[in-house]
Amino acid sequence: MTHAQLTTDQAVQLGRLVDVYPEARELGARFDAAGHELHLVGGTVRDTLLAGGDEQVLDQVDLDFATSAPPEDTERILGGWATALWLTGAAFGTVSCQREEPGRPVRRVEITTFRADSYQPGSRHPEVTYGDSIEGDLARRDLTVNAMAVQVPAFRFVDPYGGLADLRRGLLRTPIDPVTSFTDDPLRMVRLARFAAVLDAEVDEATLAAATQFSELLVEVSAERVRDELIRLVSGRSPRRGLELLLSTGLAGQVLPELVDLRACVDPQHRHKDVWAHTLAVIDNVITLETDGPDTVLRLAALLHDIGKPETREIHGDGSVTFHHHDVVGARQTRARMRALRFDKQMVKDVSELVRMHLRFHTYKQGWTDAAVRRYVRDAGHLYERLNALTRADVTTGNPRRAARIQRRVDELEQRVAALREQEQLEALRPALDGNRIMRHLGIDPGPVVGEAWQHLLDLRLERGPMEEAEALAALDAWWAEREGSSGRPEQDRQDWQERRDRQDRRDGEVG
Repeated sequence: MTHAQLTTDQAVQLGRLVDVYPEARELGARFDAAGHELHLVGGTVRDTLLAGGDEQVLDQVDLDFATSAPPEDTERILGGWATALWLTGAAFGTVSCQREEPGRPVRRVEITTFRADSYQPGSRHPEVTYGDSIEGDLARRDLTVNAMAVQVPAFRFVDPYGGLADLRRGLLRTPIDPVTSFTDDPLRMVRLARFAAVLDAEVDEATLAAATQFSELLVEVSAERVRDELIRLVSGRSPRRGLELLLSTGLAGQVLPELVDLRACVDPQHRHKDVWAHTLAVIDNVITLETDGPDTVLRLAALLHDIGKPETREIHGDGSVTFHHHDVVGARQTRARMRALRFDKQMVKDVSELVRMHLRFHTYKQGWTDAAVRRYVRDAGHLYERLNALTRADVTTGNPRRAARIQRRVDELEQRVAALREQEQLEALRPALDGNRIMRHLGIDPGPVVGEAWQHLLDLRLERGPMEEAEALAALDAWWAEREGSSGRPEQDRQDWQERRDRQDRRDGEVG
């Protein structure tokens, strides 16, 4: 394909690549002088063509190149240019580097020798075979829209498999026969779903049929690689499209089997909403609430918030359907699935907590006391804004009056929280006394009773609001007296407690 087949905006943008990325121009000249080809490949080319005249697309961090040079030649060519060099991927043909220069952003650059990989069935690693042309290298890529390149410094657009045409019509297909492509690397099937979500694109029939036929091969792929693709899918422009593709092909059974059960969760009499359709609607609603780019944690919570329903579903004699405690069950399932996919601990904790608490707002149907507001904020912690967003997104009822009523109640809650935050510093919800002060006052050693006392004071803080130290000490004395009095030796316990208090008062006086 030549520049004549590019739109004016696309040709201009591709032409600007070598200006925006001086690394491309400089490296192209060095490889050309050494008698080797160098091509800019990957998402930078695809996204530039997709965006046309959008200048922001050119703000990339990393650059990927394909070259005719073997790794040892690449290492030599980079000598004197790169300020840092990594050879950890050299066995697979990849040399990584970066160049630090005043006034220029530091970019990670990966340069990979033309590949002609073949994967052995049951193996997670390719048998590396170097290729002899950019066309052959592009053939082994996952999709035609990712199989385009720009040669530097000659600035020659290379598109042997019609990627630009597919990009324009929103179609996903493999450069070579999809059966060969997917059996070579089964992860490409999940990448197919990912790009369906990222590009909001359709999948051609042959590619879809092959993904359906070979979906079970995904068991050969490491959990970490699947997880990374799932994150990108959920963070895409249209997660709905990618998720539906996972289900229709059977890939969901290998990635998120809980979704298969969720889609099947429809009672015979249809006395409740389709749970899967509701889940997709919640994801769409979450996206409309985002103000600063995709929130992966919140989108995952929206995807998984009802996965406990199939296990807890009960159809009663009158035809009604309930899902008691599906929030608790769903949180457990979320933790198990995300751990199996090797998500990091914090993301597992955040998403599962949102699933566990997604019904919390609806437990306050009779109005909100200040104590209830404080507990809600404390329990939600740093997830407070996300929990409210999930609560709003979870409203998919077709009854506009009911939907508006729930949204007004969330508005009211947020206004109450804002007012209390200004008055009470809600983010610092803790008792007036810490553990050390409790031990000094009661004259006790570290142990479980200190935690009991602290929790009692925290409960009072939540119920009453801020407490002065004197008030907290009086409350602690009352709690301690009641606790000690219930031990079966009330008089002796009280005397022992008073003696400890007297000793501590004397020590405090000496310190003062």
